[in-house]
Amino acid sequence: MGVNAAHEPRTETPLTAPGEIVHTGAAEFPGLDSWRELPLKQQPDWRDHPDFSSACAELSSNPPLVFAGEVDKLKRRLALVANGEAFLLQGGDCAETFEDVTADKISAKVKTLLQMAVVLTYGASLPVVKMGRMAGQYAKPRSSDMETRGDVTLPSFRGEIVNGFDFTPETRIPDPKRMVQAYHKSAATLNLIRAFTEGGFADLRAVQQWNKGFMENPAHARYEQIAGEIDRAVRFMSACGVEFESLKRTEFYAAHEALLLDYERALTRIDSRTGQPYVTSGHFVWIGERTRDLDGAHVDYLSRVRNPLGVKLGPSTTPSTVLELIEKLDPEREPGRLTFIVRMGTANVREKLPALVEAVRDSGAKVVWVTDPMHGNTITAKNGYKTRRFDDVMDEVRGFFEVHQAAGTYPGGLHVEMTGDDVAECLGGSDVIDESAFDTRYESLVDPRLNHKQSLELAFLVAEQLTRVT
Repeated sequence: MGVNAAHEPRTETPLTAPGEIVHTGAAEFPGLDSWRELPLKQQPDWRDHPDFSSACAELSSNPPLVFAGEVDKLKRRLALVANGEAFLLQGGDCAETFEDVTADKISAKVKTLLQMAVVLTYGASLPVVKMGRMAGQYAKPRSSDMETRGDVTLPSFRGEIVNGFDFTPETRIPDPKRMVQAYHKSAATLNLIRAFTEGGFADLRAVQQWNKGFMENPAHARYEQIAGEIDRAVRFMSACGVEFESLKRTEFYAAHEALLLDYERALTRIDSRTGQPYVTSGHFVWIGERTRDLDGAHVDYLSRVRNPLGVKLGPSTTPSTVLELIEKLDPEREPGRLTFIVRMGTANVREKLPALVEAVRDSGAKVVWVTDPMHGNTITAKNGYKTRRFDDVMDEVRGFFEVHQAAGTYPGGLHVEMTGDDVAECLGGSDVIDESAFDTRYESLVDPRLNHKQSLELAFLVAEQLTRVT
């Protein structure tokens, strides 16, 4: 989390820094509400709900969750990634749940991401920008507005910011008050993340000790060389008298899909330094594959805020679409502004991605390219669970690196759905997970995630790829 925010909330809020102000209340800015007249997908039907206006008003009056100074710092970090001078790691839950906002759950995710980041830093010999799918990843797109089980049809589950998972009329009716609950859960999550990353939890020596525990399992022996090299590097720095105080803290940023525009609009604020609008629900927000319509509400709205933005690109994406997205979302060609998160699937990445990468390269635009090897590789197991094969995930990563090597461009990051817990949701890995474990250890409400060991194994495998690039 950026610690030197350029400004803080009003003086009546507990987070105020003297002389530094950000406007509270719904932001007013030319064109900021143009999205309301455009096609709007993947939204709940709740505008006539009796609590809709009051929920939006409460969100609009609440302090921002992140500050413009932090957002700008992240944009500078992403500019380094776009230039091949850093690597981006994004990871976290498919869909956060209110119940999992606990110290243990949050620390496990942060711990896993820090472990992955140490391995990737060594592999790339570059800084790693650390970003969690956390503190806001509560909304999910769905393939259908309604779900039918037997003779009963109810609204689909759209994430806990909208409705409940249980298949009952009471829980499935969209409830705008859940947006307020999501705000408070996100605030609690961010408070814990700040405490963990600034209070010594992220000490490089401690993180390396965690990795030693991973290496004690014979299943991970193939990664022993890299782990040993990292350990020697840490001991060498200590022997040389390197000041470890600066290595006890780290920057950590929060990201989520900006799917629910009622929520994002209510949490948009005007930066007092520049007079520009920022989404203050998270440092980085992205537009999903289902909502990236060039003339749609999501692209229009996010084109008007100053946060760094991501766009998910699936196998149907064309070079012309990618170039038009650049024109709409990054017309000034601002370094760090735009990230393309590629979710092709292992069967498509080597065939479909080259044309997109080459088109952007030839246009001269400077974007961050990130692989999402999860969403294009979802299958249904024989026992009915949604799952992914670890080997497919890794093969898409390899394909992503191969495409960029051939094009002479930089593969800038990794975006994964993962958890710090010992769940069983994805098949394979050195500590093999098979379908028999799903009945007792499958916890995700929507999409399957890599567990702690699979996440760290992926980091070691990606580190091997990075050593060939950097």
